[in-house]
Amino acid sequence: MVKEDIEEKTTAEAEEEMPDLSEEETALEEEPVEAEVKEEVPAEEQLAKEEAEEEEEVKAKKKEEEVEIVEERIYTVPLQKALVRPPKKRAPRAMQLLRIFITKHMKLEMKVSEEEEEEELPELLISQEVNEKIWDRGIEKPPRKIRVRAAKDKDGNVTVYLAEAQ
Repeated sequence: MVKEDIEEKTTAEAEEEMPDLSEEETALEEEPVEAEVKEEVPAEEQLAKEEAEEEEEVKAKKKEEEVEIVEERIYTVPLQKALVRPPKKRAPRAMQLLRIFITKHMKLEMKVSEEEEEEELPELLISQEVNEKIWDRGIEKPPRKIRVRAAKDKDGNVTVYLAEAQ
């Protein structure tokens, strides 16, 4: 009998501790869940709008980049001297030759005076396409020449792209 009394008391105490929820309160608890489901649909539409806005921004940036280009030239860069190196050093040497050629022909090196030291120097950026073209056949067999398009922007930075003919 003692065990039954203890069980009855624990269940009775548990019922007293739990507040009685009226039908209105249970209905209120269910409504926010439904509202969250309704909010998800507009969220998807909002994501689609944000993606469209991002695409427009990317297009605008591309147009700005095109406007910023001051000088653009197409060169055929000879990489024959890279073959003088040992086989495992030819593609890195071809990249060096490309940098030297573009630096020389686009007049990238500038004499830095004491006043201009604080400003950033112009950079030479080589696109991924050009890098892949040189390394395409491995480290031992870079191409003998490569056709590139070099574009200089208003800050003096030069970016090297693969010519469109290739």
